[in-house]
Amino acid sequence: MKKSLLFVFMVVALLLAACGAPAATEAPAAEAPAAEAPAAEAPVAEAPAGAPEVCASDAYGCAEIAAGSTIKLGYAGPMTGDYSQFGIDMSNAMKLAVADFGEVEGFKVELVAEDDLASAEGAAAVANKLVTDPTFVAMAGHAFSGATSAAMPIYEKAGVPMLSPSATNPDLTKSGSKVFNRSAFTDAQQADGAAAYLYEKLGVKKLAIMHDGTDYGQGLALGVQAKFAALGGEVAGEPVAVTPGEADYSAALASVAAAAPEAIYFGGYNAEAAVLVNNMKVAGLEGVKFFSGDGIYGKDFIEKAGANGEGVFSATLIPSASDAITKFNETYKGAYGEEAGVLSAYTWNSYDSASALIAAIKSVAVVSGETLYIPRGALVAAVRGLNGFQGIAGTITCQENGECNASGPVFYVVKDGVWVPAE
Repeated sequence: MKKSLLFVFMVVALLLAACGAPAATEAPAAEAPAAEAPAAEAPVAEAPAGAPEVCASDAYGCAEIAAGSTIKLGYAGPMTGDYSQFGIDMSNAMKLAVADFGEVEGFKVELVAEDDLASAEGAAAVANKLVTDPTFVAMAGHAFSGATSAAMPIYEKAGVPMLSPSATNPDLTKSGSKVFNRSAFTDAQQADGAAAYLYEKLGVKKLAIMHDGTDYGQGLALGVQAKFAALGGEVAGEPVAVTPGEADYSAALASVAAAAPEAIYFGGYNAEAAVLVNNMKVAGLEGVKFFSGDGIYGKDFIEKAGANGEGVFSATLIPSASDAITKFNETYKGAYGEEAGVLSAYTWNSYDSASALIAAIKSVAVVSGETLYIPRGALVAAVRGLNGFQGIAGTITCQENGECNASGPVFYVVKDGVWVPAE
């Protein structure tokens, strides 16, 4: 019994030794291919079967548009609230551009208009939502500068090119962004133009500066202040800020009145500008000129300011008359029952921004089988490389930093309840 048990133990020990040795020596060899597998499969994830070679080499890969799907072109701006006329007008113009040019190799372009509430938080939320859609390829926005700044890093990471018709803060093209471009003039340009118009054309020698504290409003107002002083004008006291959304700015205007300015320059938007001009008489500023930027232009300001809006000046980017402008204006009126340029000054720029983005998409899109492929990195480069694109408002040629506008601001004044060109 003992011998038998000893024999059994010896056999079991030999079997265990035989089984154990290969496991210790062969395991690494068996695991080695598994460690290399991801590297071998990585290109497949970037360029699925059937995709053109450009998708594998593109830094951001390709957007894939299956048969029956649409190419998503985004717009984001204020569609509700005090500034909604901007979003409504701009998206309306873009819809007309999509109607005119929105087909790429048999695939339809669809405008996706989102409400970013004209805020940084709203813009980031919209951008994060849009980039999750694999058929979303370009952004004709955002509308406001602060919102644009918040959304830019999200589009940068996703490889989505932007062409804003209206975000004018100069710093937006100083960050080194590869995706941000704009077709509007900058606030630096309109600040210089406004200061020169005030000082040289209107003969104002003492100017008060007010703003709404936003990236757009404050930056624009301080630009006017610097240029006006450089021209030899006197700045009346320190800049006075107001809080957006309030219904009474009498206290702020009272401090301005104490400095006895000949004119006020306000950096901000229509809702706050209307409150200011409605409060000026009570604050002792009757007869003082009121001048602002492109953010107040449109019928909303006139409706809210009423008779107090007479004589108010604004910068705009309304284009010169042409056959193309006339045709577009007729189409816009027929589609929406409203004259082009009444809601905002960005009507024509918005049409051109959407049209230019569609042209860039067409220049890089590739069909393979029943699928349309849009190489994202190539599209980013194509938008930045726009050169001589003829829009209805002018020619779009982008510089290396994304500045694509060749014309500066023009100035309008409220006369008999309507905006007319200033002399």
